Amino acid sequence: MKKWKYLTMTAALGSALVLGACGAEDSDTETETETEDGAATGSDTTETADSGDAKLSGEVLGDGSSTVAPITEALVEEYAGVQPDVKVSAGVSGTGGGFEKFIAGETDFSNASRPIKEEEIAELEKAGIDYTEFLVANDGLTVVVNPENDWATDLTVEQLKQLWIEDGTTKKWSDIDPSWPEEEVVFYSPGTDSGTYDYFDEVILEGADLAKAATLSEDDNVLVQGVAGDKNAIGFFGYAYYLENQDQLTAVKIDGVEPNNETIESGEYTPLSRPLFVYAKNSALQENEAFYDFMKFSLENAGDMAEAVGYVRLPAEKYEEGLSTLEGLK
Repeated sequence: MKKWKYLTMTAALGSALVLGACGAEDSDTETETETEDGAATGSDTTETADSGDAKLSGEVLGDGSSTVAPITEALVEEYAGVQPDVKVSAGVSGTGGGFEKFIAGETDFSNASRPIKEEEIAELEKAGIDYTEFLVANDGLTVVVNPENDWATDLTVEQLKQLWIEDGTTKKWSDIDPSWPEEEVVFYSPGTDSGTYDYFDEVILEGADLAKAATLSEDDNVLVQGVAGDKNAIGFFGYAYYLENQDQLTAVKIDGVEPNNETIESGEYTPLSRPLFVYAKNSALQENEAFYDFMKFSLENAGDMAEAVGYVRLPAEKYEEGLSTLEGLK
């Protein structure tokens, strides 16, 4: 499923960039940019073109958040037009699953929709892996219901807690408000490896157990289809996935505030506004010129790509800080 429009991005980045091939999006697929003949290259050799621009070849491996994935997919496709001989592969195992591969030394970068946890930091230290955190965009975790649901379109944080925290009962809408239908609530949630799950757990559940009746999936498209197919369903995921499917879903206001670019950027959409991250292995940045170049390209274009796929760009100075940090790691 496309998460962005060619016209939007070409206007943002200029006609010099050529679109590459698009990778699939689910928990078992990868977004890849390959050489023109489809062969992956493992070297880091460099040629200098007549224009003086460095032409690179090599391989870059990443994994992690399904929320960040649309931004990465867009960046990978655009980068293919600049460095067609660099193969960038980005799996979608969820934030937690991505960190597991990062800790195991299997990837150069890890996408995350939450900050790295203390135990993950400890595991990286134990593995001797130094890393750097880069901010790439802002997101508004979006609670959604079926369009036929015309009663639960504006919920308080306390009502979200009532709905989603496991209390040993079968939840009905009428338990939240007696005027609402006496129908069982159907829950759809990201899986426990997801940073979106972790963020919801932190700011809404506050460490309590999620409703056991919930269907969990690392694939956000499963959640979209679940809510779209049941008038009593409720779910949550990143803002971009709501925008991509807004004809099938209704975004729930939280304490009277709807998620949009303005409320997410200002922080008014609280407590569900959050930053999105990429964690990069320092040694890979120093040893793999293709990876360094891809990260530089990413930070230079992440704001445009974030907006193109439905997220919110950071202030320009944040990207400049990231580029300065990256330069210091070279």
